[in-house]
Amino acid sequence: MNNWVTDALGKINADAHRSADTHLFKLPLPRLEGVDIYLKDESTHPTGSLKHRLARSLFLYALCNGRIKQDTTVVEASSGSTAVSEAYFARMIGVPFTAVLPKSTARSKIKLIEFYGGQIHFVDSAPQMHDASVTLAKEIGGYFMDQFTYAERATDWRGNNNIAESLFTQMEHEPHPIPARLVMSAGTGGTSATLGRYIRYKGYDTALTVVDPENSVFYDSYMSGDRSLTSDMSSRIEGIGRPKVEHSFQPGVIDDMIRVPDAASIATMLWLEKLIGRKAGPSTGTNLWGALQMAKDMKEAKRDGSIVTLLCDSGERYLDSYYNPDWVKECIGDYQDYSARLDTGFS
Repeated sequence: MNNWVTDALGKINADAHRSADTHLFKLPLPRLEGVDIYLKDESTHPTGSLKHRLARSLFLYALCNGRIKQDTTVVEASSGSTAVSEAYFARMIGVPFTAVLPKSTARSKIKLIEFYGGQIHFVDSAPQMHDASVTLAKEIGGYFMDQFTYAERATDWRGNNNIAESLFTQMEHEPHPIPARLVMSAGTGGTSATLGRYIRYKGYDTALTVVDPENSVFYDSYMSGDRSLTSDMSSRIEGIGRPKVEHSFQPGVIDDMIRVPDAASIATMLWLEKLIGRKAGPSTGTNLWGALQMAKDMKEAKRDGSIVTLLCDSGERYLDSYYNPDWVKECIGDYQDYSARLDTGFS
């Protein structure tokens, strides 16, 4: 291994040691007495989202496998957050970075990618990202990071301070330290794979529910067992849901799935802001809607316990879109029925 790779690995590992773990906080929900819901706040990473963990793992994986060298341009297909985090690590080790993004990507994310020195290559829609990235990397002699293929194998799911080990450690002193259920949405499928594998590895009595937005094929694939499914449409919940079944999506470690209406995701995102005084992104709304439905089921079954889900990123990235009523009306539609259901008991 040459000196440059050794130095690059050292810089990334040093960044990990400088970063404190993310907070796990309990939601104040007295109507759910006996069922505690926790959010693990991934927005506090240096690049502001859950994807910081993934980007670090992908860079370590690529460096240790000899895929990235001193003059390698890294290319990634992303709806924004992964590209932000990868641009951060590319700048850290001194390699060029190009993000292949749908034109609909939030402007705030584009600015962050550019802030970290990344270049932008736009495509019309999410289904075009992968092929465009392969072509671009070939044309410039770069390396396609391909988060949708490598997410599930780049992360050490057995531990090493991955997100699963972190949240179970943080739960140790809670009233119900072993969660009855973890709830997670899928973008690459890498985080749900890590969570599901870790649960089984440790032998925890915890179920994993994966929530999926509209226009994503993960749910249909899980229900049918058909990994060849595709869709011509893109998910309207940025960062999650895919038009094809990605390699990193591992249905065998998932206990059940829920399809969450996009309007419910937006309603829950806004409801959470009223509850905690902070803006979260739309995928957090998807996660929390699923967690609330699980909590309702537990209450009806008279079963106490805890549920953990993720706050994936900050809503400050989405002020021009999901927090803009005119944009929501045009792109998502009316969500008031779901808001009313949240306000009257999550039915």
